[in-house]
Amino acid sequence: MAVNKLSKIQFYEGIDEPVVPEIRLTRGKDGTTGQAIFLFEKPQALSSITSGEITGMRMIDSEGELLTRDVKVRFVDGEPLFLEAVYIWKKKSDFDRFMRFANSYAKSNGLGYSENN
Repeated sequence: MAVNKLSKIQFYEGIDEPVVPEIRLTRGKDGTTGQAIFLFEKPQALSSITSGEITGMRMIDSEGELLTRDVKVRFVDGEPLFLEAVYIWKKKSDFDRFMRFANSYAKSNGLGYSENN
C-alpha cells in the first residue's frame, strides 16, 4: 500500500512511485523556457508486478497535477533499468509552478537541493 505523501510522482494512476529520481534542470538564457529531466534508477514502475503501458508521468501536489508524456525506458544489457522523463516549460509562470512542486516533493521525501554551476 502506498504511503500518502503530500507530493508524489505516478506513472500509473493511483500508484505512487517510491523510487526518488535524480532531477536536473536547464533553463534558457531569458529564464522563461527550460526543462526538468527526471532519471529513475530501477523504478517500481518497471517491475514485473506493474502492468499496463506507461503513457506519462504525473507530478501531484496540493495545487494539483503536472503531466508530461515524454517518458522513455533506458535498457542496460537488455534489461529495463532506468526511466527518464522530461518536463518542459515555455513561460515563467510554468517554471514557478514546477519549482513549487519540486520543493514540496523534496520536503515530502526528505531531500535536499543543490545548485551545480
